Amino acid sequence: MMKLYRKMTITIAVVNQKGGVGKTTTTVNLSSALASLGKNVLIIDLDPQGHSSEHLGATRSEPDQDILHFLQDPERVAVPYIYKPGVSVLTANLRLGQFNQGLPEGRQFQLKKVIDNVGALYDYVFIDCQPSLSLLTLNALTASDKVLLPVQSEYLALDGLSQLIVTFKEVKAKLHPKLSILGIVLTMFDRRNRLSSEIQRELEKNFGDDLFETVIPRTVRLAEAPSFQKSILEYAPDSEATRAYTKLAKEVEKKINLLS
Repeated sequence: MMKLYRKMTITIAVVNQKGGVGKTTTTVNLSSALASLGKNVLIIDLDPQGHSSEHLGATRSEPDQDILHFLQDPERVAVPYIYKPGVSVLTANLRLGQFNQGLPEGRQFQLKKVIDNVGALYDYVFIDCQPSLSLLTLNALTASDKVLLPVQSEYLALDGLSQLIVTFKEVKAKLHPKLSILGIVLTMFDRRNRLSSEIQRELEKNFGDDLFETVIPRTVRLAEAPSFQKSILEYAPDSEATRAYTKLAKEVEKKINLLS
């Protein structure tokens, strides 16, 4: 019975090698939106900056409660921080950077073991990756079923996305043949700015169905929410950004259901 439920857990790496594209914002708020739809979601903060942890007030000082501890001892069942019913977080801090340094052979890819021990409790596991192709990011990609690619509404972001797709194909070919793209989500979208619409058209032309219909707006509310240690759904429930992430959550659910 447990094995059957494990098959229903979808692990998604939220990845972009460029910083400042809305990766953590999307991880936190999409998770919260899915929880509002009745799903049980685990966020794994796999960035030593610990931004997902900070965003949800989930920072911990105990060395045996952050994700690094469970990567070093993957047989131990992790106990996440509960942000709210439906959203839990495996926290990170600067100590996590140690994982990228000189691990012995055979211990490089530990994250999948951590998820196998705890993931069956959740409908979705989202991994907030650091903005570089590090050993941590490779752990996320090899442990995931799918990748979600946030892209900022700027021309330079298109170049970064092309590089990211190359990386994705290399990881798929060499390490994880079953890895697939869940979708590309356009972030920091400003409807008053012609550039945002041009970027959207360019993405539609080049990536077609891989691009989510939902766009995430550039709003002050989204920028403010982390300082209150809340997702946008709790901080500004009637905002445009809340509506956008709720719509994105429904799109994700629809895609997953079509693919299952």
